[in-house]
Amino acid sequence: MHSNKLILGSQSPRRQVLLENAGFQFEVKSIDHDEVFPQDMPPEDVAEYLAIEKNRAFREQLNDEIVITADTVVISKERILGKPKDKVEAINMLSALSGISHSVVTGVCISNNQNRHSFSSTTEVKIKTLSIKEIDYYVSKYESFDKAGAYGIQEWFGLIAVEWIKGSFYNVVGLPIHKVYTILTEEFSVSPY
Repeated sequence: MHSNKLILGSQSPRRQVLLENAGFQFEVKSIDHDEVFPQDMPPEDVAEYLAIEKNRAFREQLNDEIVITADTVVISKERILGKPKDKVEAINMLSALSGISHSVVTGVCISNNQNRHSFSSTTEVKIKTLSIKEIDYYVSKYESFDKAGAYGIQEWFGLIAVEWIKGSFYNVVGLPIHKVYTILTEEFSVSPY
């Protein structure tokens, strides 16, 4: 018999909203975990690796609860753009993404004591050529520092700057919720209704 107590191991308000909007009841927990990965790891593997490592850290503290961990990275020209440390770094990141397409990869790991399922989801995003005025406005008015690549697609930036996406919109927000929903309901017998 599986426990249906669901833990979201993420402080991301966007992941919380997506899981809630999909109908799941869950508790939010956080854990201090260094987001360190092997330097020779291919960039597209990093998000899933980090999600698995976070999940492993939670498993040591939990019984049979189901825990969901995730990590999102932005990859441009084979380089990972993490969360900017300050306004200057945020401006530099958005300037680097201006006029080109990049990949957003979210890695997810879902586990209980009997089962672990991890995967990653990739979405291609094309950003229009941005003016420095648009970049400065966005960084000054919105919270860029808690977002990989310094932007949130669900905000003003996404409305004015994203020309197209190929893949899941919600993956770019921070959680490929359609796949998470399927795994939770089919493999872990968690019912949102």
